[in-house]
Amino acid sequence: MNNQVIHTDNAPKAIGPYSQAVKAGNLLFVSGQVPFDPATMEVVEGGVKEQTARSLENVKAILAEAGATFADVVKSTVFIKDMNEFGQINEVYAEYFGENKPARACVEVARLPRDVKVEIEVIAVVK
Repeated sequence: MNNQVIHTDNAPKAIGPYSQAVKAGNLLFVSGQVPFDPATMEVVEGGVKEQTARSLENVKAILAEAGATFADVVKSTVFIKDMNEFGQINEVYAEYFGENKPARACVEVARLPRDVKVEIEVIAVVK
């Protein structure tokens, strides 16, 4: 199988030995996106809502590079620093996904890169 690496300058560059996304057949696997501004590679200012929005903007840019949208997402995983912020994260998440409600896991973790509050990965079906 020929896997296709997906890369866009509209999302943060990979900070390790991984790709922003890989397309395998009609499946697109988007690596976990943290709230880095792609232009500066710095964490966005603000709280968990701003960080969730930036993470999802990064996901959106990668999906777009592969010809997909949030409507094509079938599974997401949300890693959060504090389960007490779940409601705020959910508010922003719902704005991006709209009527599409993919399968999802949400896990509280001990630590995320650069001590951010949220990281989001998705799997989408693309043409």
